[in-house]
Amino acid sequence: MTETTKTHVILLACGSFNPITKGHIQMFERARDYLHKTGRFIVIGGIVSPVHDSYGKQGLVSSRHRLIMCQLAVQNSDWIRVDPWECYQDTWQTTCSVLEHHRDLMKRVTGCILSNVNTPSMTPVVGQPQNETPQPIYQNSNVSSKPTAAKILGKVGESLSRICCVRPPVERFTFVDENANLGTVMRYEEIELRILLLCGSDLLESFCIPGLWNEADMEVIVGDFGIVVVPRDAADTDRIMNHSSILRKYKNNIMVVKDDINHPMSVVSSTKSRLALQHGDGHVVDYLSQPVIDYILKSQLYINASG
Repeated sequence: MTETTKTHVILLACGSFNPITKGHIQMFERARDYLHKTGRFIVIGGIVSPVHDSYGKQGLVSSRHRLIMCQLAVQNSDWIRVDPWECYQDTWQTTCSVLEHHRDLMKRVTGCILSNVNTPSMTPVVGQPQNETPQPIYQNSNVSSKPTAAKILGKVGESLSRICCVRPPVERFTFVDENANLGTVMRYEEIELRILLLCGSDLLESFCIPGLWNEADMEVIVGDFGIVVVPRDAADTDRIMNHSSILRKYKNNIMVVKDDINHPMSVVSSTKSRLALQHGDGHVVDYLSQPVIDYILKSQLYINASG
Protein backbone atom coordinates (compact mmCIF):
# COMPACT_ATOMS: atom_id res chain seq x y z
CA MET A 1 0.00 0.00 0.00
CA THR A 2 1.16 3.54 -0.70
CA GLU A 3 1.26 6.20 2.00
CA THR A 4 -1.93 7.78 0.67
CA THR A 5 -3.92 4.54 0.49
CA LYS A 6 -3.18 3.64 4.11
CA THR A 7 -5.70 4.73 6.73
CA HIS A 8 -4.44 7.72 8.69
CA VAL A 9 -5.23 7.42 12.39
CA ILE A 10 -5.31 9.53 15.52
CA LEU A 11 -5.47 7.61 18.79
CA LEU A 12 -7.61 9.04 21.60
CA ALA A 13 -7.32 7.84 25.19
CA CYS A 14 -9.91 8.90 27.78
CA GLY A 15 -9.39 8.32 31.49
CA SER A 16 -8.76 9.71 34.94
CA PHE A 17 -4.96 9.86 34.52
CA ASN A 18 -4.78 10.24 38.28
CA PRO A 19 -1.84 10.42 37.76
CA ILE A 20 -0.76 9.57 34.23
CA THR A 21 1.79 6.75 34.27
CA LYS A 22 4.61 5.55 32.08
CA GLY A 23 2.35 2.66 31.16
CA HIS A 24 -0.25 5.03 29.69
CA ILE A 25 2.37 6.50 27.36
CA GLN A 26 3.66 3.03 26.51
CA MET A 27 0.13 2.10 25.43
CA PHE A 28 0.24 4.85 22.81
CA GLU A 29 3.66 3.75 21.60
CA ARG A 30 2.76 0.07 21.43
CA ALA A 31 -0.51 0.78 19.63
CA ARG A 32 1.23 2.98 17.07
CA ASP A 33 3.98 0.41 16.46
CA TYR A 34 1.45 -2.38 16.02
CA LEU A 35 -0.77 -0.42 13.64
CA HIS A 36 2.24 0.53 11.55
CA LYS A 37 3.39 -3.09 11.39
CA THR A 38 0.05 -4.15 9.93
CA GLY A 39 0.93 -2.09 6.87
CA ARG A 40 -2.60 -0.67 6.73
CA PHE A 41 -2.34 2.36 9.03
CA ILE A 42 -0.32 5.49 9.63
CA VAL A 43 -0.71 6.96 13.11
CA ILE A 44 -0.29 10.71 12.80
CA GLY A 45 -1.29 11.79 16.31
CA GLY A 46 -2.29 10.79 19.82
CA ILE A 47 -4.53 12.61 22.28
CA VAL A 48 -4.77 12.24 26.06
CA SER A 49 -8.17 13.43 27.34
CA PRO A 50 -8.43 13.56 31.16
CA VAL A 51 -11.88 13.12 32.67
CA HIS A 52 -13.94 15.96 34.18
CA ASP A 53 -13.70 16.65 37.91
CA SER A 54 -17.36 15.72 38.41
CA TYR A 55 -16.66 12.13 37.38
CA GLY A 56 -16.84 11.45 41.11
CA LYS A 57 -14.05 8.91 41.44
CA GLN A 58 -12.65 8.74 44.95
CA GLY A 59 -9.26 10.40 45.27
CA LEU A 60 -9.54 12.20 41.93
CA VAL A 61 -7.40 15.33 42.15
CA SER A 62 -8.32 18.55 40.39
CA SER A 63 -8.20 18.54 36.62
CA ARG A 64 -5.83 21.50 36.89
CA HIS A 65 -3.23 19.19 38.40
CA ARG A 66 -4.03 16.25 36.14
CA LEU A 67 -3.72 18.34 32.99
CA ILE A 68 -0.33 19.64 34.08
CA MET A 69 0.89 16.12 34.93
CA CYS A 70 -0.29 14.85 31.57
CA GLN A 71 1.48 17.70 29.80
CA LEU A 72 4.68 16.90 31.69
CA ALA A 73 4.36 13.22 30.77
CA VAL A 74 4.15 13.90 27.03
CA GLN A 75 6.45 16.91 26.84
CA ASN A 76 9.12 14.94 24.99
CA SER A 77 6.71 13.31 22.55
CA ASP A 78 6.47 14.68 19.04
CA TRP A 79 3.06 13.12 18.37
CA ILE A 80 1.07 12.82 21.61
CA ARG A 81 -0.84 15.85 22.90
CA VAL A 82 -3.06 16.62 25.91
CA ASP A 83 -6.55 17.93 25.24
CA PRO A 84 -8.34 19.96 27.98
CA TRP A 85 -11.80 20.05 26.36
CA GLU A 86 -13.30 17.32 28.52
CA CYS A 87 -12.04 18.97 31.72
CA TYR A 88 -13.35 22.37 30.69
CA GLN A 89 -16.98 21.32 30.23
CA ASP A 90 -19.69 22.12 32.77
CA THR A 91 -20.02 18.49 33.78
CA TRP A 92 -18.77 14.98 33.10
CA GLN A 93 -18.84 13.83 29.48
CA THR A 94 -19.33 10.30 28.19
CA THR A 95 -16.58 8.67 26.17
CA CYS A 96 -18.94 8.70 23.22
CA SER A 97 -19.47 12.46 23.48
CA VAL A 98 -15.70 13.06 23.68
CA LEU A 99 -15.14 11.06 20.50
CA GLU A 100 -17.95 12.89 18.74
CA HIS A 101 -16.59 16.26 19.87
CA HIS A 102 -13.19 15.58 18.34
CA ARG A 103 -14.73 14.20 15.18
CA ASP A 104 -16.89 17.30 14.75
CA LEU A 105 -14.00 19.59 15.59
CA MET A 106 -11.81 18.02 12.97
CA LYS A 107 -14.60 18.29 10.42
CA ARG A 108 -14.60 22.04 11.01
CA VAL A 109 -10.81 22.21 10.90
CA THR A 110 -10.55 20.26 7.66
CA GLY A 111 -13.24 22.54 6.28
CA CYS A 112 -10.80 25.37 6.84
CA ILE A 113 -7.76 23.78 5.27
CA LEU A 114 -9.38 21.86 2.42
CA SER A 115 -11.21 23.42 -0.48
CA ASN A 116 -12.63 22.45 -3.83
CA VAL A 117 -10.02 23.13 -6.50
CA ASN A 118 -12.54 25.10 -8.54
CA THR A 119 -13.99 27.15 -5.68
CA PRO A 120 -11.27 28.59 -3.44
CA SER A 121 -12.16 28.59 0.24
CA MET A 122 -12.23 31.98 1.91
CA THR A 123 -12.55 30.49 5.38
CA PRO A 124 -9.71 31.54 7.71
CA VAL A 125 -7.25 28.81 8.57
CA VAL A 126 -7.27 27.69 12.21
CA GLY A 127 -5.11 30.07 14.20
CA GLN A 128 -5.41 32.90 11.69
CA PRO A 129 -6.66 36.18 13.25
CA GLN A 130 -10.30 36.63 12.31
CA ASN A 131 -10.00 40.36 11.74
CA GLU A 132 -7.50 39.93 8.93
CA THR A 133 -8.40 39.31 5.33
CA PRO A 134 -8.22 35.53 4.86
CA GLN A 135 -6.13 34.19 2.04
CA PRO A 136 -7.63 31.48 -0.16
CA ILE A 137 -5.99 28.11 0.39
CA TYR A 138 -6.00 27.39 -3.34
CA GLN A 139 -4.85 30.01 -5.81
CA ASN A 140 -4.66 29.33 -9.53
CA SER A 141 -2.11 32.08 -9.96
CA ASN A 142 0.39 30.58 -7.55
CA VAL A 143 1.43 26.99 -8.13
CA SER A 144 3.48 26.79 -4.95
CA SER A 145 0.43 27.47 -2.79
CA LYS A 146 -1.67 24.64 -4.22
CA PRO A 147 -2.88 22.24 -1.52
CA THR A 148 -0.84 19.12 -2.07
CA ALA A 149 -1.40 16.15 0.20
CA ALA A 150 1.89 16.74 1.98
CA LYS A 151 1.09 20.39 2.62
CA ILE A 152 -2.40 19.67 3.89
CA LEU A 153 -1.29 16.89 6.24
CA GLY A 154 1.37 19.27 7.52
CA LYS A 155 -1.26 21.92 8.16
CA VAL A 156 -3.42 19.40 10.03
CA GLY A 157 -0.39 18.46 12.09
CA GLU A 158 0.15 22.10 13.01
CA SER A 159 -3.49 22.40 14.02
CA LEU A 160 -3.25 19.24 16.12
CA SER A 161 -0.28 20.58 18.02
CA ARG A 162 -2.20 23.78 18.79
CA ILE A 163 -5.72 22.62 19.58
CA CYS A 164 -5.57 18.81 19.76
CA CYS A 165 -8.22 18.32 17.14
CA VAL A 166 -8.73 15.01 15.39
CA ARG A 167 -10.19 13.67 12.19
CA PRO A 168 -13.60 12.12 11.59
CA PRO A 169 -13.90 8.36 12.09
CA VAL A 170 -14.18 6.97 8.56
CA GLU A 171 -14.37 9.61 5.87
CA ARG A 172 -12.46 10.45 2.73
CA PHE A 173 -11.26 13.86 1.62
CA THR A 174 -9.86 14.71 -1.79
CA PHE A 175 -6.42 16.28 -2.08
CA VAL A 176 -4.63 17.60 -5.14
CA ASP A 177 -1.91 15.18 -6.20
CA GLU A 178 1.38 17.00 -5.75
CA ASN A 179 2.67 15.24 -8.88
CA ALA A 180 -0.28 16.36 -11.01
CA ASN A 181 0.09 18.48 -14.11
CA LEU A 182 -1.21 21.66 -12.51
CA GLY A 183 -1.44 23.49 -15.84
CA THR A 184 -4.01 21.20 -17.42
CA VAL A 185 -5.31 18.05 -15.78
CA MET A 186 -5.75 17.62 -12.03
CA ARG A 187 -5.27 14.17 -10.50
CA TYR A 188 -6.59 13.36 -7.06
CA GLU A 189 -5.69 11.13 -4.20
CA GLU A 190 -7.95 10.13 -1.34
CA ILE A 191 -6.73 9.72 2.20
CA GLU A 192 -8.88 7.83 4.69
CA LEU A 193 -8.88 9.42 8.13
CA ARG A 194 -10.01 7.77 11.37
CA ILE A 195 -10.11 8.47 15.07
CA LEU A 196 -9.78 5.35 17.21
CA LEU A 197 -10.33 4.95 20.93
CA LEU A 198 -7.22 3.60 22.66
CA CYS A 199 -7.86 1.51 25.76
CA GLY A 200 -6.68 -1.38 27.87
CA SER A 201 -8.38 -4.74 28.04
CA ASP A 202 -9.92 -3.71 31.38
CA LEU A 203 -12.05 -1.10 29.60
CA LEU A 204 -12.97 -3.66 26.95
CA GLU A 205 -14.07 -6.00 29.72
CA SER A 206 -16.18 -3.25 31.28
CA PHE A 207 -18.30 -3.27 28.11
CA CYS A 208 -19.55 -6.69 29.24
CA ILE A 209 -20.86 -5.47 32.62
CA PRO A 210 -24.67 -5.13 32.34
CA GLY A 211 -25.91 -1.57 32.76
CA LEU A 212 -22.48 0.01 33.05
CA TRP A 213 -22.41 1.38 29.48
CA ASN A 214 -25.25 2.84 27.47
CA GLU A 215 -25.76 0.40 24.60
CA ALA A 216 -26.36 3.19 22.10
CA ASP A 217 -23.02 4.71 23.11
CA MET A 218 -21.32 1.35 22.72
CA GLU A 219 -22.73 1.06 19.21
CA VAL A 220 -21.22 4.44 18.31
CA ILE A 221 -17.86 3.85 20.04
CA VAL A 222 -17.22 0.41 18.57
CA GLY A 223 -19.35 0.55 15.43
CA ASP A 224 -18.77 4.09 14.16
CA PHE A 225 -15.30 4.80 15.52
CA GLY A 226 -13.49 1.60 16.46
CA ILE A 227 -11.06 0.80 19.25
CA VAL A 228 -7.46 -0.28 19.69
CA VAL A 229 -6.94 -2.53 22.71
CA VAL A 230 -3.63 -3.01 24.50
CA PRO A 231 -4.04 -6.21 26.56
CA ARG A 232 -2.97 -6.22 30.18
CA ASP A 233 -1.90 -9.15 32.32
CA ALA A 234 -2.28 -11.56 29.39
CA ALA A 235 -6.02 -10.89 29.21
CA ASP A 236 -8.02 -13.16 26.91
CA THR A 237 -9.55 -10.52 24.63
CA ASP A 238 -11.34 -13.11 22.48
CA ARG A 239 -13.14 -14.42 25.53
CA ILE A 240 -14.04 -10.88 26.59
CA MET A 241 -15.48 -10.01 23.18
CA ASN A 242 -17.54 -13.19 23.08
CA HIS A 243 -19.34 -12.03 26.23
CA SER A 244 -20.85 -8.98 24.51
CA SER A 245 -23.20 -9.07 21.54
CA ILE A 246 -22.10 -5.57 20.50
CA LEU A 247 -18.41 -6.47 20.66
CA ARG A 248 -19.09 -9.60 18.63
CA LYS A 249 -21.11 -7.60 16.12
CA TYR A 250 -18.28 -5.12 15.52
CA LYS A 251 -15.34 -7.45 16.06
CA ASN A 252 -13.70 -6.22 12.88
CA ASN A 253 -13.58 -2.70 14.36
CA ILE A 254 -11.62 -3.91 17.39
CA MET A 255 -7.88 -4.10 16.90
CA VAL A 256 -5.98 -5.95 19.60
CA VAL A 257 -2.29 -5.09 19.88
CA LYS A 258 -0.27 -8.26 19.54
CA ASP A 259 3.40 -8.04 20.36
CA ASP A 260 5.96 -9.76 22.54
CA ILE A 261 5.84 -7.22 25.35
CA ASN A 262 4.36 -8.28 28.68
CA HIS A 263 2.21 -5.45 29.97
CA PRO A 264 1.59 -5.95 33.70
CA MET A 265 -1.27 -3.95 35.17
CA SER A 266 1.07 -2.36 37.73
CA VAL A 267 2.92 -0.48 34.98
CA VAL A 268 -0.27 1.27 33.93
CA SER A 269 -2.17 1.40 37.22
CA SER A 270 -2.54 4.89 38.65
CA THR A 271 -3.77 3.27 41.88
CA LYS A 272 -0.49 1.43 42.41
CA SER A 273 1.50 4.57 41.67
CA ARG A 274 -0.53 6.50 44.29
CA LEU A 275 0.07 3.76 46.86
CA ALA A 276 3.79 3.88 46.12
CA LEU A 277 3.77 7.63 46.68
CA GLN A 278 1.85 7.32 49.95
CA HIS A 279 4.29 4.72 51.29
CA GLY A 280 7.42 6.43 50.05
CA ASP A 281 8.16 3.42 47.84
CA GLY A 282 11.20 4.05 45.68
CA HIS A 283 9.66 1.90 42.96
CA VAL A 284 7.40 4.83 42.13
CA VAL A 285 9.99 5.65 39.46
CA ASP A 286 8.88 2.48 37.68
CA TYR A 287 5.37 3.90 37.34
CA LEU A 288 5.82 7.63 36.86
CA SER A 289 8.20 9.83 34.89
CA GLN A 290 10.47 12.07 36.93
CA PRO A 291 8.81 15.38 35.89
CA VAL A 292 5.45 13.99 37.06
CA ILE A 293 6.96 12.81 40.36
CA ASP A 294 8.56 16.21 40.92
CA TYR A 295 5.25 17.98 40.29
CA ILE A 296 3.38 15.63 42.64
CA LEU A 297 5.87 16.22 45.45
CA LYS A 298 5.91 19.96 44.87
CA SER A 299 2.11 20.14 44.90
CA GLN A 300 1.77 17.68 47.79
CA LEU A 301 -0.61 15.41 45.90
CA TYR A 302 -1.57 11.86 46.90
CA ILE A 303 0.09 12.12 50.30
CA ASN A 304 -2.84 10.66 52.22
CA ALA A 305 -4.92 7.55 51.88
CA SER A 306 -7.87 9.38 50.28
CA GLY A 307 -5.98 10.35 47.16
